[in-house]
Amino acid sequence: MIHDPYIVPPLPASWPYEPGRPLRPLGCRVNLDLPGFGSGWRVCTPGGQLIAGEAVPLEGAFGRGGILRVGDLVLRPYRRGGLLRHLNERTYRTHLRFAAEHAVHRGLWEAGFPTVEPLGYAWRPNGLGVEGVLFTRLAEGEAWPRRWDLSRERATDIRQAITSLCDWGLWSPDLNATNILLPPQGGALILDWDRARFMLNGTDLWPRYRQRLERSLRKLGAPTEAMAVTGSAPLP
Repeated sequence: MIHDPYIVPPLPASWPYEPGRPLRPLGCRVNLDLPGFGSGWRVCTPGGQLIAGEAVPLEGAFGRGGILRVGDLVLRPYRRGGLLRHLNERTYRTHLRFAAEHAVHRGLWEAGFPTVEPLGYAWRPNGLGVEGVLFTRLAEGEAWPRRWDLSRERATDIRQAITSLCDWGLWSPDLNATNILLPPQGGALILDWDRARFMLNGTDLWPRYRQRLERSLRKLGAPTEAMAVTGSAPLP
């Protein structure tokens, strides 16, 4: 059997979240203006919804820059990290990377996983490839590194979310502290599913996630108690 890492598999029996209603299928429109990003975009949104309004920088956002807000929408341009960004910051071979992220993100949202609502993506030719922008619904809250204080309930919520990803076999290489959002009413939302993919059955993902998140926490200078989410420190 051929394994496709972007086809959403059935939920595991241990899934702790209540699945929601399916999102509307995407409709694509061509040669559109995108607020803050100029013209010539192929825009794929639920039902082909247009995006219009004033674009302003998203306050408090981590990332590689250029994240904008239009009303209750967040527009995140795709930017490369690492050393490659010095040679090619925003051009990708095809739009399939953007479509793959949306497919995984959509599967998570419809499964009731604690994340922001995915609302599509856009792409346009750039050089020898394409550049892209991801759309999500704005969610209130602060990125975890903006407020390291962590209650027992909040730490448990983050750990449960990561454990659920492991049980479902979803590996997200960009899971780090800056992609964990703390809403004011409690809980935690996990952001950014670029390059996330479903692994073969039986893959033990917890050591990978633990290593990835702890490296992020150390790099950001997190207090020791933040390690409670990986089990490397006592719960608050």
